[in-house]
Amino acid sequence: MKIITVKNEAEGGKVAFDIIKNEMMTGNVKTFGLATGSTPETLYQEIVASDLDFTEMNSVNLDEYVGLVSDNDQSYHYFMKKHLFEAKPFKTNYLPDGTVTDAKKECERYDRVIAENPIDIQILGIGENAHIGFNEPGSSFEGTTSKVKLTESTIAANSRNFAKKEDVPTHAYSMGIKSIMQSKKIILLAYGTKKAEAIFNSLQGPVTENVPGSALQNHSDVIVIVDEAAAKLLK
Repeated sequence: MKIITVKNEAEGGKVAFDIIKNEMMTGNVKTFGLATGSTPETLYQEIVASDLDFTEMNSVNLDEYVGLVSDNDQSYHYFMKKHLFEAKPFKTNYLPDGTVTDAKKECERYDRVIAENPIDIQILGIGENAHIGFNEPGSSFEGTTSKVKLTESTIAANSRNFAKKEDVPTHAYSMGIKSIMQSKKIILLAYGTKKAEAIFNSLQGPVTENVPGSALQNHSDVIVIVDEAAAKLLK
């Protein structure tokens, strides 16, 4: 595991972009695993501003809220189009379908998507409770795509994007930890004091399902990009 400390989110986005650019130059990258939320926005800004060509690349997103249609401005479909896909078209974009009510059917479909499109580079953020994707504390390290009930802390953290807390979806479809860990390379981004405890517990604490991010200690190729605030508890 390699830990890179940066001054701020803007620098973090540039560092992550340079890693991606160098990996693409090898010709061995075909599929990206992508994350949503504010954390990867500076990375996506760097990609959009670049001359990198993604038209032969596939993307597989980590998750989607259950119950939101793709054109809802809080859906992750909408987020990805706004921040990346409209400016940088990919060959194919795969995301969970939050409108599917048959959870078993949708999870099986998405597991097939992941199996057919092995992820070369997975972009990750991390929650304040150390969730990766929407795999909350207690999620099995052997888990694949599932419909997950969001914790109160996650709902509270996400409520800033909604008119009121009651509008925040309570469930999401999420790629499982086992699927995330099958990615060839993982780039984890984290910024701010609120992420410091999650970063410490994930990178230097015990490996336990109570800390989903701690699974990353068992991966052979992880790059962690953190600002000084997020890294402040690291030894």
